[in-house]
Amino acid sequence: MKKVEAVFRPEKLECVRAALDELERAGMTVFEVKGHGVQGGVTQRWRGGDYHVGLVPKVMVMAVVYDHEVQEVIETILSTARTGAMGDGKVFVTNVEQALRIRTGENGSQAL
Repeated sequence: MKKVEAVFRPEKLECVRAALDELERAGMTVFEVKGHGVQGGVTQRWRGGDYHVGLVPKVMVMAVVYDHEVQEVIETILSTARTGAMGDGKVFVTNVEQALRIRTGENGSQAL
């Protein structure tokens, strides 16, 4: 099992969610997050003055999937979240050592 975490622009959430739902994966968790990449935030102009926003609003989608599903999930996220502009986000994939379903006590891949 792998955990796929994707951080991207909030306006892309519904497109990504719908595309992942079409893959018929078990589920996902969505977080509202703030952060910045190498650009260190953004500088915007408002009422004639510049102001710097160090932490930019993003969303993070987390899904635990079977190993054979990882590439399809990544490709789906990349194709739906990409705008081609700086700040599109990142995708991280990590191993999941154990998963447990609280209600039934199932573990491993049966818990997905």
